[in-house]
Amino acid sequence: MSPVPDRPSSDDTITAALSASPLPPADPAEPSAQDVMAWYDAHARDLPWRRPGTTPWEVLVSEVMSQQTPVARVIPAWQEWMTRWPGPTELAQAPTAEVLRVWGRLGYPRRALRLIECARSVVEQHGGVLPDDLDALLALPGVGEYTAGAVMAFAHGRRALVLDTNVRRVLARAVGGQALPAPSLNRAERERALNLLPDDDPTAAHWSVAVMELGALVCTAREPDCGACPWQAGCAWLAAGRPADIHAGRRRTQAWHGTDRQARGLVMARLREAADGRPVDAGELMACAARAGVRASGGAPDPDQPTRALATLLTDGLIATDDDGASYRLP
Repeated sequence: MSPVPDRPSSDDTITAALSASPLPPADPAEPSAQDVMAWYDAHARDLPWRRPGTTPWEVLVSEVMSQQTPVARVIPAWQEWMTRWPGPTELAQAPTAEVLRVWGRLGYPRRALRLIECARSVVEQHGGVLPDDLDALLALPGVGEYTAGAVMAFAHGRRALVLDTNVRRVLARAVGGQALPAPSLNRAERERALNLLPDDDPTAAHWSVAVMELGALVCTAREPDCGACPWQAGCAWLAAGRPADIHAGRRRTQAWHGTDRQARGLVMARLREAADGRPVDAGELMACAARAGVRASGGAPDPDQPTRALATLLTDGLIATDDDGASYRLP
């Protein structure tokens, strides 16, 4: 089993906020874990990485791909990925350019590079077998507390804290009485989640994926279906009349059109299309990047954006040049 999309922007959000912010008092009736898990058993989506026989490595790949990426886009990419590189050994030997092509339009392609690094570390340090120890997982490149916890829970059926955006939202509403959780995860949220986590391994793992699915399908960010929720009788937010988001003024929305992210994405798309991985002229790539157009904040297009897009992609190891910048290719 594996959780669902709408992940935190980075595993670092799990550990970055060391100081707790007070949470509003609430005394909702705690749901029966059996009720929530029974709801999950009846309504869970049939995701390929939840099926019997899925390996821990396949779960890890699904988790990395699902960060900030809708599950409908992840499924075909994950299936092709696992067909080509079913384990760490195969991925560790794969050409980086081919990995980036298969990653395609999932977004945030540095995740693909981190997966390659992770695979190589698993091969070099663990004989090609993904470890089943939390500390060993955390020591792997690109694996933070969220991803490690997800592998422990959903691949090994162990009790581990697995907090994604969906779980945070469900707990903020049902227990905290808030429309949405704070922009950054804090210690009080972690303690709340741990207090609700069942003690035994199988039930804890089942509970974690059930709460995630509840957040993905019912307790959604914009249109929660409270009438279908197994927690509705004890939900503090529903009992309070579904008050508005108290953190709305602190949230940053991520723009796309006109941003450097869009410009970089246009460059990567052109390089993925290049026949046989041939280099593409820098001028053509600059023109691609320039199509990002006017920034989301308005005003004239940024004339430095195409140059900046190429430079940052080169720094991130996502593109390479053999002729001092006259042309570029996938690495």
